[in-house]
Amino acid sequence: MTRMIQCVVLKVEAEGLDKPPHPGELGMRIYENVSQEGWKKWLERLTTIINENGLTTADEKAIELIEKHMLGFFFGEGDYGQLPAGFQQGGGGGKK
Repeated sequence: MTRMIQCVVLKVEAEGLDKPPHPGELGMRIYENVSQEGWKKWLERLTTIINENGLTTADEKAIELIEKHMLGFFFGEGDYGQLPAGFQQGGGGGKK
């Protein structure tokens, strides 16, 4: 049976995740409040965050930074989660 939740990303009721996508309390908050489509939007943002900041998920400090971005992106907590200053999505072709 499909689990419906009120998605904090999409601001609508949508299909919930099948399981917590991250360990601990943060993972449970995401599971309870983020839809499958909202999680896809996060993965797109995460790719940008990793690339723009030169992060590796093997580094504990990088994981801590990613978690700060998760809190900002999903719940508006802290100063992280937004696109890097000056970044334009969907560009292609480089800067002009």
